[in-house]
Parts: sequence; C-alpha cells; structure tokens
Amino acid sequence: MTDLAGATIAFDLDGTLVDTAPDLFAVLNRLLDEYGLPAVPLSAARHLVGHGARAMLVHGFAEAGAPWEEAQGDRLFDRFIDLYLARIAQESRPYPNVVETLDRLSGEGARLCVCTNKRTDLAVALLDALGLSGRFAAISGPDVVSRRKPHAEHIRETVARIGGDMSRTVMVGDSATDVGAARAAGTPCVVVGFGYTEIPPADLGADALIDDFAALPQAVRRLLTP
Repeated sequence: MTDLAGATIAFDLDGTLVDTAPDLFAVLNRLLDEYGLPAVPLSAARHLVGHGARAMLVHGFAEAGAPWEEAQGDRLFDRFIDLYLARIAQESRPYPNVVETLDRLSGEGARLCVCTNKRTDLAVALLDALGLSGRFAAISGPDVVSRRKPHAEHIRETVARIGGDMSRTVMVGDSATDVGAARAAGTPCVVVGFGYTEIPPADLGADALIDDFAALPQAVRRLLTP
C-alpha cells in the first residue's frame, strides 16, 4: 500500500516514541546520591523529561532541598550525560505498537524523521540501542538545526533535510512544545495520550489525540486528506 506516498511524519522522541523516564531518573537519583541528597520519585517530575537534563537537575536539587549553584551546573551536566550514556537504554523502551506502526507507515510510503530537543548524539545513541535508528531518514536534535522546538525551523529544516514537503507533513508529539512547533510550521499535529506533559493531552490543542500508537496511520491519513 502507498496511501501515504509523499507524506513526512516528524516524531518527538521522549514521551512519544520511547518511555525514557526510568533511565533519566535513575541517573538523576545517582547524582543526588553522590551529593548525599535524597532521591526524587519518578512521579514528582516526570513532566520535566522533555525539558532536558539541566531542567531535571535543577528540579532534582530543589526537590532534595539543596540550593542550585550555577557555578557547578556545567560539571553536573557533564556528569549527568556520562552516566546517562552508560545506561541509555537499560530500562527505556518503545511504547506499545511503536515499532509495528513505524514499519506500517514506511510501508505505506511515508518518510519518517525525529525532531527532538534531546541532543542529537544522545537521541542517536538511544535509538541505536533500541534498534530503531534505521527507520528514520533523519534524527535532529537542537544542535543540528538553527532553532529548537517550539520554533518552526526545527521541523522545517528536518523535513527539508530528507526532501519532504511541508504541505504533506504531520508532527507527532506529547507536549505543548510539539504542538507549538507544528502550529508555527503550519503543519497538523497528533498528540499521544501517554507522554510527559503537565497539561492534560486533550487540552494541548492538537488536531488529533491518540491513546494507542496503532491508531496513528488512520489519524495521519485523515489529517492529510484535502
């Protein structure tokens, strides 16, 4: 089938394709332990996963009752990244039906890419470890584009990189950042109901909301039908 021939589907990563929170919080709590601070429960800041390692560190130290000292920020960030790379997919797993759906979308002719605010080398390392990298024509973190989500250029530059057509592009994500980037780029957006957003998914203003990845092909076809 080639129902989606010429379509491009851009995916967020953390909270959309992969549940990365267990590994990220394991690293955060190991760092806190190294400083003699109490662990932060996953439920306390799950919504911070999509905001990057530095936001998680600042929040983690605040939750543990320790003041954040900006002077030590770079050293802590580097230590966080080293620890994270060492266990990047120890507990992180694709959400149910992700792999099968990606293959189905490709089989129907769609080009697939990743637009994530996770650093590109980390995104590639994660997707490599999970055996998913080869399913994407491009994997773009904020370091390989001129502006990061929610700016439109993150999507536009990634889609251009793989020869896609913005008029036949759909963004798939889990947060206001993803919806904002899609709106700015003039593309429809699908939000998954199982990600890391603070805002209820139904209130994010997406064009479609799915609770199961298997529902994505139908949603994409509907959004791209004139």
